[in-house]
Order: sequence, then structure tokens, then C-alpha cells
Amino acid sequence: MANSNLTNAKRTKNDEFYTQYDDIQKEIEAYLEYDPDVFRGKVVYCNCDDPFESNFFRYFALNFNKLGLKQLITTSYKPSPVANTQLGLFGNDKTLTKSKGRPKITANKFIINEVRDIDDDGEFSLMDVAKRLKTNKHNEWTPLEGDGDFRSDESINLLKQSDIVVTNPPFSLFRQYIKQLVDYDKKFLIIGNINAITYKEVFPLLKGNKVWLGESIHSGDREFIVPHYIFKEIGNWRTDENGVHYARVMGVRWFTNLDHGRRHKSLPLMTKAEIIKFSTKKPFERYNNYDAIDVPLVKHIPNDYEGVMGVPISFLDKYNPDQFEIVGMCENEDLYKMKTRIYTSAECKQAYLDKFGKKGTYDLNASGVVIKDGLLEKVYQRILIRHKKKIK
Repeated sequence: MANSNLTNAKRTKNDEFYTQYDDIQKEIEAYLEYDPDVFRGKVVYCNCDDPFESNFFRYFALNFNKLGLKQLITTSYKPSPVANTQLGLFGNDKTLTKSKGRPKITANKFIINEVRDIDDDGEFSLMDVAKRLKTNKHNEWTPLEGDGDFRSDESINLLKQSDIVVTNPPFSLFRQYIKQLVDYDKKFLIIGNINAITYKEVFPLLKGNKVWLGESIHSGDREFIVPHYIFKEIGNWRTDENGVHYARVMGVRWFTNLDHGRRHKSLPLMTKAEIIKFSTKKPFERYNNYDAIDVPLVKHIPNDYEGVMGVPISFLDKYNPDQFEIVGMCENEDLYKMKTRIYTSAECKQAYLDKFGKKGTYDLNASGVVIKDGLLEKVYQRILIRHKKKIK
């Protein structure tokens, strides 16, 4: 169900999946633990976030002084389908204009330059932010001329002014989104699906140690708040006592180029002989189309093998660039010149006939291939790695 939720959202271009506050807080605290000043003096831009429903806005507004932010900018991607249902602080959207038929709601730009207690209750809260936005003192709340698309000139101009981008970008536009951040040389912390690792726009960044996975989400799934119409489309998951709808999505990861402590921890490993003796009880299989061995589980990466190894993409959750080198990926296109064999169309058809007993095409070139019981067998998606330092 979880993967199908994301697939359905991408198919229908319904990208209103809203991140929960606790998930944002837990991730950002990992960077603060590694470097308490990572956000100090910085302009943070959340460019897919209407404050009416964005917990990214909520987190950075409430922690503006604690983080030492210089400025917080948020822009909504399009009229909010759940405006005033989450934060409920700003009253009626003042960008509403009366017109015949349905009212027109514009995308908004919120700029926070200062936060402090202004209602004399001794505490700073989102109500203080709301009051400042309403009076437009020191902070700014104005409609955008366009629809707030991150690719628009308005959004790009704000991007140029920012230091760090933090948000949950549209699922269906992840490739374009991360490319834009890299093109403008921005620091970022964004949410995506682990399958994005295999995108040709993303994998070279991971291979070149320009992007890596975040700290707090290593496996499993996460719940996202979704509007009612998406909730109905993707299949019911959960509705809380307040009527808020949640969808569960598997394979969620943070993608970032902000440093954190976990990526510098070496993965503890056994020797090849120990793995065979105590765990697998059989030798590692070699690929028929790559000069590498297949390692189905990250914990079974041998610490004494000097050659190339094919490992699951979940390896990136524990990847230490000082311990390993990423050299390529098992893929259809041989972008990294790693293949030792390319199968013909006839071989792919014969392999399908041998495996399934009927006519078809077994796309052997799309992955690593091993020989099992005399048959050619594709393995799941693999990243090709080797130890960074020469093994003694």
C-alpha cells in the first residue's frame, strides 16, 4: 500500500503530501548536534510551503532565534487545499479577492526577519508571528504575482537570496527540483523517495559525494498529512480524531548536502570467511555481466574483499565516504563503463523462455545477473562499491 500511495500521487500529479512536525524536528536536530551553528546567520528558504499547512514554516518560525536565523522565506506552490486547517492562525487569507463565481486565491510569500514576544505573555509563539504578519512590521506577507512554482522567476530570485533550502518538494518534480538546487549551488535538506537514488540526475551527485542521505530516516515508512481528495484517490489509511487524513509512504529519505555525524561512522564488518561460516553458509555469487560479487545484505559486505561489490541501495543509509567508494550502478545504460557483457535481444528472449516457460523478454541488461540452477537470474537494484583504503 505504501509504495502504491506514492505511485498514485505521482501518476495523478497530486503532490500535497505534508510532512509532520516531529519528522522535521528530529532530522534538523541531528545537524545541530554535529554543528550547532549550521543555521546561524543563514537565510532559510522553504519554497514549497504555504504556512497555512506547512510544518517546515512552523518549525523554523518557532525556532528562529534558537537557530540564529537571519531570515526565513516561505512561498506557497499554489493555493493551499487545506488552508487554515493546520496552523489556523492567520484568519481569512487577505489575498482573497471578491469576484463572480469562486474567489481567486493567490500564492503567498512570507518573509520573517524578526520574532519576539509581542503580546506580553512572556513566550514567543506562532500567534506572535501571525500578529506581526498581519501588521506587516519587520516581516512581510504579500501575494506572489505568479503561482509560486519553484521554477518561476519570482521563486528563483528568492532562491538566489537564500543559503539553505529545506522542504518537501513535489514528488512528481523531484528530478527538476534537485537539479535546480545544484545548479544554483545551494545547501539543502529535502525529502524524497529512496528510488530517486537511481535517477540519472541524482546518482552522479551521490557518487561524487555532493549529495547524501540524511540522518534520521533509515528504513521503514512515514505518514504524511494529505487533503481529502488525495486521501480518497490513494486508498484510505488513517484519519485522526480531528478529521485530519494521513497517508503512509514507504522508502522516504532525506536528501542533503549538509554534514551530519552518522556519515562519518564506519560500518562494522566481518571477513569474507566469517560471513560464509557464520551467516550465508555459501560463497558469494559473481555477476555474469559485471566484474563484481553480489552482496544482498549490507551487513554481509566483507571487510577483506578488494574488488567491486554490488550492494542494495539501502547501503547509502550507512555509507561512509572515508570507508567506501561508489564506482557505479547496475543499470540499463552503461554510464560508468562497468559492464563486462551486454545481452542480445535473442539472449533476453531465451532467458525469459527458460525461466518462465513462455515467450517474452527478460531485460537482463537492466540489472546485475547471476546464474542460479543454470538459469540467468536478475537481482534487485544494486550500487557498485569497493573499499576506499587498500586492505592489508
